Amino acid sequence: MRIIITFSLILSNLFCAQIKVPDDYKKIPDILDTTDYLYPFIVPDKEYEYWRVLTNDIDFEKAIVYESQAPDFMTINEPVPERGFFQKCVGNNCFTYILACKKDRSVYFSNEQQLRDFIGTVDNLPEAILLAKTYGYSIDPKNRFTGSYKIESNRIYLYGLQTKGCPVTKESFLITINRKTGKLEAKSNGIYSKNEDCSAL
Repeated sequence: MRIIITFSLILSNLFCAQIKVPDDYKKIPDILDTTDYLYPFIVPDKEYEYWRVLTNDIDFEKAIVYESQAPDFMTINEPVPERGFFQKCVGNNCFTYILACKKDRSVYFSNEQQLRDFIGTVDNLPEAILLAKTYGYSIDPKNRFTGSYKIESNRIYLYGLQTKGCPVTKESFLITINRKTGKLEAKSNGIYSKNEDCSAL
């Protein structure tokens, strides 16, 4: 078993050495690998008087992840939807959704496609990372091949990853996002990590 683990580490190190990230790609700041810190950077595609990002926590105060500036007189008290985006478990505090106010009416955004619609035009790096997450990609700033980016006028490029199954397999991708349409394309750089320990899933 120890020989297998050692062999896997050698292969992983060889793979990492083979991925060449261009010099004009910058490191993604460590803080941006935490999804909750991305929401304040959203510039919604449409105008809303007010919007909140919430989880389905039964404690309403704990449920609020982020809220935009609201007029003093405005309150929103709406029931929690049955599902949301980034579902991570079943039960309390297991998914996220957006509740917005447009022309004095409440509007829900409660799945990955609706989050993409809410973001619309991709204005910045945090929006690009959120958009990629709706397609199952994430970032890890500890490695350049899973945590680097480049921004151009029409596109944002990310080196990110996907994690799958058991054994836990991590695969590096070059992700290209059209800033105007939000269309995402991804090209695999190959699998760089396998772990038989599935307890973290």
